[in-house]
Amino acid sequence: MSDEAAADPVPSPPEPSEAAGEGSVRVVGTAHVSADSVREVEEVIDEERPDVVAVELDEGRYRQMKGETPDDLDSGDLLSGNTVFQFLAYWMLSYVQTRLGEQFDIEPGAEMLAAVETAEDLAIDVALVDRDIQTTIRRFWTRLSVLEKFRIVGALAFGVTDPRVAGVVFGVVVGVLLGPAIGLFGGSVGLTGAVLTTVGAAVVVGGVAGYVAAEVGRIFADGTTGLVAGVVVGVTALAGVVVTGAFVDSLAGLLSGFALQTVGSLTLGVVVGVAVGGAAAVVLDALGVGLSADSDVEDLEGFDPAELTDADVVTAMMEEFRQFSPGGAEALIDERDAFIAHQLVGLRDSGFRVVAVVGAGHREGIERYLEQPETLPPMESLVGDADAGGLPWGKIAAYGVSAVFVAFFVLLAMAGLRNGLVLQLFAAWFLINGAFAAVLAKLAGARWTSAGLGGAVAWMTSINPLLAPGWFTGWAELKHMSVNVADIGRLNELLSDETRPVRDIFDDMLDVPLFRLIMVVAMTNVGSIVASTLFVLYVIPLFAASLPPTVCQDVPTLFGMQLAGGQPPGENNPVRCLMVKGAANSAEIIWGALT
Repeated sequence: MSDEAAADPVPSPPEPSEAAGEGSVRVVGTAHVSADSVREVEEVIDEERPDVVAVELDEGRYRQMKGETPDDLDSGDLLSGNTVFQFLAYWMLSYVQTRLGEQFDIEPGAEMLAAVETAEDLAIDVALVDRDIQTTIRRFWTRLSVLEKFRIVGALAFGVTDPRVAGVVFGVVVGVLLGPAIGLFGGSVGLTGAVLTTVGAAVVVGGVAGYVAAEVGRIFADGTTGLVAGVVVGVTALAGVVVTGAFVDSLAGLLSGFALQTVGSLTLGVVVGVAVGGAAAVVLDALGVGLSADSDVEDLEGFDPAELTDADVVTAMMEEFRQFSPGGAEALIDERDAFIAHQLVGLRDSGFRVVAVVGAGHREGIERYLEQPETLPPMESLVGDADAGGLPWGKIAAYGVSAVFVAFFVLLAMAGLRNGLVLQLFAAWFLINGAFAAVLAKLAGARWTSAGLGGAVAWMTSINPLLAPGWFTGWAELKHMSVNVADIGRLNELLSDETRPVRDIFDDMLDVPLFRLIMVVAMTNVGSIVASTLFVLYVIPLFAASLPPTVCQDVPTLFGMQLAGGQPPGENNPVRCLMVKGAANSAEIIWGALT
């Protein structure tokens, strides 16, 4: 940060004692990417010569606009709660403005800078009247419904992602859902346990051989050569195991046939799913779903930013956004209208003549409050964290999942299941969570030590709603990097380059500390979520299938409940039998202790 920038004080409104008469406010509505707005702002301030020029800026955006080096972001804030999603929402808004500014050859927010500089040249006081952007983004994300959040993520995925990438992701999801069906019912179509065991062993051998080859190639050549070598060696090793059956018996003894069957069924499910996803990608591409860079530019070329200052156009745009997200519109538009109006009413009541420079979308709401200040909501309701309203279903679900997993293992133990089987099942839970969390963290660019830490705690954090494995991975990564809001500008520059391949752009984005940290945190958490899902869909059903039928003998009735036909609860379902046994034994122990 330069000495001049560091010494430049943040503007503050003048003291009421400096007012020289009856106060007034003139609101100038601008488009943030319009050169006409810049000229209008300069002309109005020069003509009015007000006591105060109020601008739609907060302190952080003002400092950044004046060229100060942004402060490093606080690691505690960055790794906690919904910060990842809040960052995505902020980045999305920033990227849209940046693309519009590039298309019309003007820096976003140039009219605010023009207002500040014109006021400084005329020795006029400047007031920053907007709410802190971090507060706005937090309240925006909180006010979104679950469906609206999914819609935003979907819009980002299909709006800026190549349809082929979206198709592959869709295929992987299909594969994860298809895998359990293959593992449980594949025998009816020839996919027996022996076949799945062979496929699982082939995937393990191929994966290890491919990884070693890729690392060797990267060390002695470059990353691209290593990747090609890894794919070739991995596929060759996989095919060799499938054809010859080598290593199958030894791996089955080392990892257990149960584990290999799980890997094999998952692999076959993903292969089928990716094939389906590829077909879906072709359809999406043919239908024109998803915005390519070219179509994006074409849309912008037919757009006149001057129209943003027209009341009818602005009203239509605001209503469209309000239909998409009523809660989001309240946080981004209505609350800020009220917050800014509070500041302007205070200046006017103090006797200052004010020219307020705000975005066109806020002008109508602010002027309405200026005409009827008694309708302003209390300032306390516009700051701090927002209340999402209604029951906290997300927290309820998180605590519910935690309770179910803890009860599952407790009841297995109380049912008298051999300790070895309980430990095997817990080991599967630990290993699956650790492997998925660590591998996805590594793919996102984490160091091995960071990925290993996230993987080691994934089994515990996945059932603890107050923790997330990505926080631990991110904490370890922050030991080797610093992040700040200037990284967002760098990301926008990379995304605006329409001449380079997507893969190259993404690789460069991973070199930006903020994006790499967000990706590492997010992918670690995704890995744990996927592993938890696979545990329920794969491991528990396969574990139940491996239990002997005698497990369901002498199952006690629970509080006298019987199933249809007079069969005790859990008949023909070993895991349910164990749950009922565990619950009955626990009830007996508790009752004995009480009596």
